[in-house]
Amino acid sequence: MKADALLLPKNDGTLAPFAFRDAVRWDAGSARPQWNRVAFAAAHVVADPAAAIDPWIDVALDWDATLEYRRHLWRLGFAVAEAMDTAQRGMGLDWPTSLELIRRSAALARETPGAVVYAGAGTDQLPAAREATVERVVTAYLEQCGAVEATGAGIILMASRALAACARSPDDYVAVYGKVLSQVSRPVILHWLGDMFDPALAGYWVGRGTPDVGHARAMDVCANVIEANAAKIDGIKISLLDDRKEVALRRRLPAGVRMYTGDDFNFAALIGGDGTGHSDALLGIFDAIAPAASAALGALANGDRARFDAILAPTVPLSRHVFAAPTRFYKTGVVFLAWLNGHQSHFTMVGGQQSARSLVHLAQLVRLADAAGLIEDPARAATRLRAFLSVNGIG
Repeated sequence: MKADALLLPKNDGTLAPFAFRDAVRWDAGSARPQWNRVAFAAAHVVADPAAAIDPWIDVALDWDATLEYRRHLWRLGFAVAEAMDTAQRGMGLDWPTSLELIRRSAALARETPGAVVYAGAGTDQLPAAREATVERVVTAYLEQCGAVEATGAGIILMASRALAACARSPDDYVAVYGKVLSQVSRPVILHWLGDMFDPALAGYWVGRGTPDVGHARAMDVCANVIEANAAKIDGIKISLLDDRKEVALRRRLPAGVRMYTGDDFNFAALIGGDGTGHSDALLGIFDAIAPAASAALGALANGDRARFDAILAPTVPLSRHVFAAPTRFYKTGVVFLAWLNGHQSHFTMVGGQQSARSLVHLAQLVRLADAAGLIEDPARAATRLRAFLSVNGIG
């Protein structure tokens, strides 16, 4: 075993030696990259571990570290999708803190040449989804849309737990989206988040308790809503972790409406495209693989599909691991990697979510991130990982 090797746990309960390989220096060019795909990175937030709060109940952010990560993503060429599920929206990040995050991120974008920020508008200010009505959902959506527009950020119209709880049929979805979209001042990005990301969104587009084998009915309703409101829709992000469903909906989109892949299992092939077209991207995994993804998108824009595929190939197993079931806990892996790479000084998360993944899961994440060339400073990562393992009883 190498002198600097670490011992990482395996699924069978044993420990295996591991040593980081040399860092990969990804070259995105000296200027802000220009790509032939629109690529949003859904960005995580950095908790404030020193705040005097009850961390399972209250939320406190390290604003400097949180905003610096947005600068990092912009420098690499990404647009930022703000206050989304990657930022733990609905899993610790409440609406008042989300709005402050959106305000600060939008203000920073105005000071940053070329920076683009869209932000999540939803209904999470409603006190309880079970008390929601269709009318209250519309009011809540319009309140958040107005607040986001006031910051100058674009809108990502998030799927609503409250709507999923109160909608009785597709007609309720058609009515809600029609009313909300009629009031926005510029086109928005719709967001269809599958129940693997949020169990409270089961039955979306059709009504809770309505049989919908393979999302067939939901796909029809969603496509009809988009067609009826195409002038107010920039695109739709779907996160169903099924490339066939994404391609099927993509083929039905009106001219000018983009498909933003949210498929963290199959994103590389969907972005690269085939004879039927391609997807743009709005992905949580881009937060974790930003340097490699930026280089890959640059290669694709330069016509080098082979290099694009080669760069992203090892990131796909990493992404599938990060987003493994229970998928809603993927944020833990994203933040763990940000900590190993020095983008924050600690591994503490909003809502105590650093405990949502096992030590074995995180050990495998390390192996896969290293294989994908995503450890920016191996010496620093080894020091931090050694301390983390020691705290967890592995010396």
